[in-house]
Amino acid sequence: MTCFLPFIDHLVSSRLSPTTIGRHMNNVWQLGKEIIRDLHDNPSLEGETAEQLLRKAIHEEGGPFIREEQRSFDATCRKVHRFFNQRR
Repeated sequence: MTCFLPFIDHLVSSRLSPTTIGRHMNNVWQLGKEIIRDLHDNPSLEGETAEQLLRKAIHEEGGPFIREEQRSFDATCRKVHRFFNQRR
């Protein structure tokens, strides 16, 4: 999703270590997969923009439930949430 590009640019330009950036990138990939799964399970979401879907999937406390690495995933979702809310 192109809506992630500003966040990815932000990560790359940050002072985070390459390992941390890689972890966030993996979690962003997972978040995209969860949004696609939501679209598949709920066709009524099809008319929404990528950013609307993203905003529905994440919140200030984290993201959707996944079965592995939930803490790391939630940390990235919180970071994405803050990033997009600061851009408004």
